[in-house]
Amino acid sequence: LIPQGKVPASCILASAPSEKNLDTWRESGCRTTHCNLEVLQESTLVFLATKPHVLPGVLQEIRPAVGPHHIVVSLAAGVSLQTLQRLLPAGTKVLRLMPNLPCVVQAGAMVFARGSGAGDSEAALLKHLLSSCGLCEEVPESYINIHTGLSGSGVAYVYLFAEALAEGAVKMGMPGGLASRIAAQTLLGAAKMMLETGEHPAKLRGDVCTPGGTTIHALHQLEKGALRATVMNAVEAATNRACDVAKD
Repeated sequence: LIPQGKVPASCILASAPSEKNLDTWRESGCRTTHCNLEVLQESTLVFLATKPHVLPGVLQEIRPAVGPHHIVVSLAAGVSLQTLQRLLPAGTKVLRLMPNLPCVVQAGAMVFARGSGAGDSEAALLKHLLSSCGLCEEVPESYINIHTGLSGSGVAYVYLFAEALAEGAVKMGMPGGLASRIAAQTLLGAAKMMLETGEHPAKLRGDVCTPGGTTIHALHQLEKGALRATVMNAVEAATNRACDVAKD
């Protein structure tokens, strides 16, 4: 938010139990504290970015300070809107957000769902602010665990694929550093085409193939290795694990 100029650093107050966790905030020009209640007293929009098992204690601590003017956004994995609303005062404007790692380079994929107390204006505000960090979509809460399997964990699948692409080039004689840069740019370009053209990936894949060419021979090998089924299984496994975490 700060590099995009949407929120002045001086308007952000970050709270954490240790000094180490606050160093980056201070370096960005933000104010810091060790008192969660101070954040509630000085802020309207409050982000709760804690481990899931820590969040109930934080909610109990801040509950007396939460008022009708506050908008509370939880980033805690597996903690449902129902739980958030139960642990906060009735009618609190609550939203649940799930980002992914590339948000740190303003190329993230985020989804959020709103609680019963949050209206269109709160959803629009959150989407406006977070659009500077990448794609931000409002979804039914049931999609959040799927997003975790698709995009939260999916970043790791892409890194594994990029590593394999680069290693294939190294095997054929290309230096590793160059191969990694080309692999990364290849993934970036392919993703950009999907977003900007709106075409189905199968259509774009077909556009690359020529009869008897290099690509169709390579795709045949990927099909032999059941790449599509394996990736689908990975998304399913991560989604199911996210559901299990929510039950724990």
